[in-house]
Amino acid sequence: QVQLVESGGGLVQAGDSLSLSCAASGRSFSNYAMAWFRQAPGKEREFVAAIIPSGGTYYADSVKGRFTISRDNAKNTVYLQMNSLKPEDTAVYYCAARWGPLVTSTVHLYAYWGQGTQVTVSS
Repeated sequence: QVQLVESGGGLVQAGDSLSLSCAASGRSFSNYAMAWFRQAPGKEREFVAAIIPSGGTYYADSVKGRFTISRDNAKNTVYLQMNSLKPEDTAVYYCAARWGPLVTSTVHLYAYWGQGTQVTVSS
């Protein structure tokens, strides 16, 4: 069992930066693929970025070059550094985890989810 707690959301202006953190409880954090998803009002939850146990990273095209995902296995924490934020980045951001080395952007393949943190980008 893994419990995830996100933090770091807030209200920023377009062009600003924001960093999200996701603290995980439970053992063997290093064996989990970790991901960030987001959900805007009235829209489906969408993949943002993922990092697998080997350290490989993957991004949605909409955030590539602006967002960076990283992990600190000693702290059981995954991060999302968001730069050059745009109003369309406004959403609730969720941290997710799945056991194993493979990456996926499919929502239902992640077994564990945090409660979400709101990110609002004003124009």
